[in-house]
Amino acid sequence: MAKALLGYVGGPDPRLISEMRRLQQRVRDLETELVRVRAENDALYAAADDRFDVVEVEPALSRA
Repeated sequence: MAKALLGYVGGPDPRLISEMRRLQQRVRDLETELVRVRAENDALYAAADDRFDVVEVEPALSRA
């Protein structure tokens, strides 16, 4: 019955398995890239936060 539902008798299609493995690898690569970019973004944010730390705020407009 299961073979009839799959539509073929020979087992899983090797092209489908290959594509699934390729997509799984792509997901792993993208997750690794995301971790790297987040770490880089956090480092840049921390550096910018230290560099542009404003102690006193001056008014934008004055009546002088």
